[in-house]
Amino acid sequence: MNKLITAFLCFFVIQINAQEETETTTFDAESYQKTLDSINNSFTYQYGEVILNDGMAILNVPKGFKFLDGEQSKRVLTDLWGNPPSEPLGLLFPEAMTPMHDEFTYAVEIEYSDEGYIEDEDAEDLDYDDLLEEMQEDIKVDNPQRTAQGYPTMELVGWASPPYYDQDNKKLHWAKELKFEDYDVNTLNYNIRVLGRNGFLNLNAIGDIDMLDAFNADRDNIIHSVEFTAGNRYSDFNPDIDKVAAYGIGGLIAGKILAKAGFFAVILKFWKFIAIGAVALFSGFRKKLFGAGKEDA
Repeated sequence: MNKLITAFLCFFVIQINAQEETETTTFDAESYQKTLDSINNSFTYQYGEVILNDGMAILNVPKGFKFLDGEQSKRVLTDLWGNPPSEPLGLLFPEAMTPMHDEFTYAVEIEYSDEGYIEDEDAEDLDYDDLLEEMQEDIKVDNPQRTAQGYPTMELVGWASPPYYDQDNKKLHWAKELKFEDYDVNTLNYNIRVLGRNGFLNLNAIGDIDMLDAFNADRDNIIHSVEFTAGNRYSDFNPDIDKVAAYGIGGLIAGKILAKAGFFAVILKFWKFIAIGAVALFSGFRKKLFGAGKEDA
């Protein structure tokens, strides 16, 4: 684990032990902020054109955003936010945002899936209401597994933005509103898929549901910012040698969300619970940690 992260966790262990010894112990806000700043300042961001996945795709970082490469993103997702290990291509952050920001809005994780060419003939015939009901039932079935793994249960409230497939550009996007056990504020999970010859790019944005308007204002710039390179585009598919995925557009939307969206959503929103663990002991400092109106999150 990164030394700065280890120091961050050790700092809170000391604070927790001190709290157990005396009820008058005060939280060291200055040390907390210095540690937080040290972690945030350890990252190096990229702007402009970024090559993804060894040249398979290109990201032109949208204006007002910054990009964190795959290695640093793994550190953020796993070490800081407590997600299971993964292989992200990177993270997009709004310019003013940092991984350990107290007033987090949203971040966009970028991954690549090589599950094969997604046939899109079913796109025009999909009934999104029926698809939503299927997804809602899948989540109910998966909740016992979430509980067993130590994660809160989840409910799919509905579409925050219904699925839309751009047939010409082979780009799909939709948004879900999720409710997590014991959390008052619902979660926005915005999904963007860019289809390619052998798989798809997955752009997954997470934030509070009240971030929907803000994300919608940025959405088109984000969607247009990434493209497959020549030889890797959807139109380059060769049926004689290329693998075809076992599902179409409907399956892409309804795909099991327990493993990724569920973990990423709750941990991205509430990373402080993961990083600090017993921070609730410091009740007098919770308002500063979580912001006004989130004391009981």
